[in-house]
Amino acid sequence: MGTVGTAVDALPRPGLRERKKRRTRDALVRAALELIATRGYEGTTVDDIAAAVDVSQRTFFRYFASKEEVAFFVPRLAESHVIGAVRERPPGEAPLEVLRRAVLDSWDGINEAVEQLVPLELHMRVYRVIESTPALLAAHLRRAEELEEELARIIAEREGLDVDADPRPRILVAAFGGVIRVAERRWSVGDDFSAAAMRDLMTTCLDHVGPALVGNWRTEGAPNRHTET
Repeated sequence: MGTVGTAVDALPRPGLRERKKRRTRDALVRAALELIATRGYEGTTVDDIAAAVDVSQRTFFRYFASKEEVAFFVPRLAESHVIGAVRERPPGEAPLEVLRRAVLDSWDGINEAVEQLVPLELHMRVYRVIESTPALLAAHLRRAEELEEELARIIAEREGLDVDADPRPRILVAAFGGVIRVAERRWSVGDDFSAAAMRDLMTTCLDHVGPALVGNWRTEGAPNRHTET
């Protein structure tokens, strides 16, 4: 621990200019999320966000290309932590377990990173807005496809596979992404909108992957529609 601490202490601190830029960026993110959570995405403009931080529209566009980009700043941060966690999983671990543990084991660390920018409760409120706003949901799903491709390539690299020749990494990651979407949808229509509730749903859904894929779903007494009469 002493070695790690010394290494961290030795890292150069950002200069005053860089710290001011980060403070402005973080203030824009928080203002944007507060407005979106309160007014909705369509009811929030770039001018509203800039005015809340007392900066010009031009300053806003120095940090973000669009309102959509600032709305997804925190989810992108969370995704970067998951990608890092996948890369750091122990060698030899089964690919599905790599994805599962990367998400669940890094959950607290992701929340801590989020809370350095905005309250976790605010992040979860905006997550609900994303799920209920067609334009944001479309962007979320588009980015999910990009994330899946990145994860598939990492998994392929870990397993020594050619991702373009062997379909298994993409199939696995697509299935995993589908499970996460099921958890997100169930969370968005439930009564508990906390981060803990979302984690519990993800855990439950991931626990069902194996039985859902290979188990017998029929209940006793259910009609067998494939039986000839």
